[in-house]
Amino acid sequence: MGSITRGLSNNITTGGVILPAGITNSSVSAVTSFSGVTSSAILTLLSTQTASNSATISFTTGLDSTYDMYEFKFIDIHPRTDNVFFQFNLSTDSGTNYNVTKTTTFFRPYHDEADTATALEYRTAEDLAQSTAFQNITTGTGNGADESCAGSMQLFNPSSTTYVKHFITRVNDSYQGDYTMDCFMAGYGNTTSAVNAVQFKMSSGNFDGTIKLYGVKKS
Repeated sequence: MGSITRGLSNNITTGGVILPAGITNSSVSAVTSFSGVTSSAILTLLSTQTASNSATISFTTGLDSTYDMYEFKFIDIHPRTDNVFFQFNLSTDSGTNYNVTKTTTFFRPYHDEADTATALEYRTAEDLAQSTAFQNITTGTGNGADESCAGSMQLFNPSSTTYVKHFITRVNDSYQGDYTMDCFMAGYGNTTSAVNAVQFKMSSGNFDGTIKLYGVKKS
């Protein structure tokens, strides 16, 4: 009988209660594997970039066929200019050009701090129809000392040479007029070429903040 089994059996009462002495760090650390148990990790961190009064952040490596889904996390993206739009674009030539043709849709609910204005609206000003322009994923982030935006973007199967490249963003925006704006955008890059780079920037001016790129485990 192994030491773990002996230790456990010696610390079980006749009533079937396991005593505290039977559950120890040493007994768990002595186990080298669990049969049939697989890793539950879903996201693998591939890279982290931090903007410090930067004009752009570009991810030119890491987007390949290793994963069929990638996720970007936006953490405290703070513009240096007031009332600007956080944006992205895609590249099929490793970042030489960010000009993939896109068709998108955009909506947002909002609520102000004074509790005087609320709405749920479709934003035609933010959608694109077969455009190579940078895509807005917020609608007027403020540059106050405590203002920023945060959220995520999912990019699906960017290395495919058969299908268009779908993406979904959800970003909560600290709007320049003291509103919370919950911004939803989705669409596709209308290209069958592999997308291998993504760039983020503000519509005007520089910004601070952190962007993390993760690979999502294949099912």
